[in-house]
Amino acid sequence: MNMPTADTRAALLQLASATLPVGAFSHSLGMEAALEAGQLGDAEQAETWIADYLEWIWAPGEAVYWLALQAAWSARDGAQIVDLNQQIVATRETAELRLESEQTGRSLRQWLLALPQAPRLGPWQREQLIQLEPVSWVSVHACASVSLGIDTEDALHALGWSLLENLVAAAVRLVPLGQIAGQAILRRQALRLPALIRQAEAIPVADARNFAPMLGLLSARHETQYTRLFRS
Repeated sequence: MNMPTADTRAALLQLASATLPVGAFSHSLGMEAALEAGQLGDAEQAETWIADYLEWIWAPGEAVYWLALQAAWSARDGAQIVDLNQQIVATRETAELRLESEQTGRSLRQWLLALPQAPRLGPWQREQLIQLEPVSWVSVHACASVSLGIDTEDALHALGWSLLENLVAAAVRLVPLGQIAGQAILRRQALRLPALIRQAEAIPVADARNFAPMLGLLSARHETQYTRLFRS
């Protein structure tokens, strides 16, 4: 692991910040439908849901694709970037899950292209980003990590942290949970991220998976849920 400089440390904090203008706060990734189905009644059930999402969906799926994309951006392999981006889009099982990936991806791309003082974001990277349609959140996040000079493991940790923080914030609003209970979940699950990252690093991209049929069913139900706070 490379020691972070002041510039890369600032970039890492910005990329992991909850204030990043990508609209992640408007998505619960199936949690709202799970609440209506009676699966999220208290803090314990909410933490189990979040922990399972990280372990069974994020680590063996999204994180594995992110690592492959980070390598492709580093190698300037445009064909591999396009292929992996298409694979990620294809893994979204419902319209809402695809909406979440593409909407946050477009927003992050807009943020990255407008970001000042990003000398590693050259013409080639900009052209590749603009041509990715539909663009996924994971693809742009991997590009951002390379363009901002962030260490691979640190940047993947930031990706996991952003997801974890968003899921906890959704649980606080939905279950509902107190802020202290939410912070306790955030702390416990954040301590699991290094092990989950190691798990992702050991999986070849050809074996990436996010098999969670019940999540797909819940997400599909959310599309017609009578009352809801979140877009997915």
